[in-house]
Amino acid sequence: MSQEPASKPHHLAVEVRNASLIYNPDSAPVHALADIDLAIEPGEFVSLIGPSGCGKTTLLRVIADLEHITSGSVLVNGVSPHEARLARAYGYVFQAPALFAWRTVLGNVKLPLQIQGKSAADCDRIAREHLERVGLAGFESKFPWQLSGGMQQRASIARALSFEPRILMMDEPFGALDEITRDRLNEQLQQLWQRDGRTVVFVTHSIAEAVYLSTRIVVMSPRPGRIVRVINSTLPDQRHLGLRDSPEFVALAHEVREALADGHHD
Repeated sequence: MSQEPASKPHHLAVEVRNASLIYNPDSAPVHALADIDLAIEPGEFVSLIGPSGCGKTTLLRVIADLEHITSGSVLVNGVSPHEARLARAYGYVFQAPALFAWRTVLGNVKLPLQIQGKSAADCDRIAREHLERVGLAGFESKFPWQLSGGMQQRASIARALSFEPRILMMDEPFGALDEITRDRLNEQLQQLWQRDGRTVVFVTHSIAEAVYLSTRIVVMSPRPGRIVRVINSTLPDQRHLGLRDSPEFVALAHEVREALADGHHD
């Protein structure tokens, strides 16, 4: 009698359970995160939003194995954040582009691939493909200082995507950009997410940005950082900037604003 092949276990992209982080627990403790529970399915676009100092970047860094919790548990693709980092399961985009000034744009995007030990031809081909995807074809030989802030951040995104991570983590990547550039990059990021179906965990201070980009919005309270509310988006998956004038968008933005206010009063 033939047996059905065993199905692969379903892993959440991110699973945080009862996680707390206390800095300096033995002297002058600072409670950065308190009792965080968060589950993110593969393919979701989840934004973390809250006031400055609420722990949203700290939570992102915990998921990325850049900070370590005091208690609780964290899994990324079913393994520890450390194992996920070693497996190159995620790409990370910082607030500042963090490009090497002495490397060309192409050289910066190739770097993770070279570290992986890919052939020179593969590094070149893959890096060029990803630069084209973020609209930087033709700028391969430029140096970071020759690019605008928005173009530098697009190069940073191309680098984070170059080794095809399953999860993209982004820490306020557009926060320092002017509104017009930010809008354009929001639109391009949304299109990239639509095309790739990659899991995105995104930190922002902007209500409009969180509502426009996300399938779910995680609202956090002032320190100690707690999750006040998780808001599911009612917007269609395919989005354009004109949606921001729609009643659905306005209602979602109002719900996020109210949740932020509630977090301050708790």
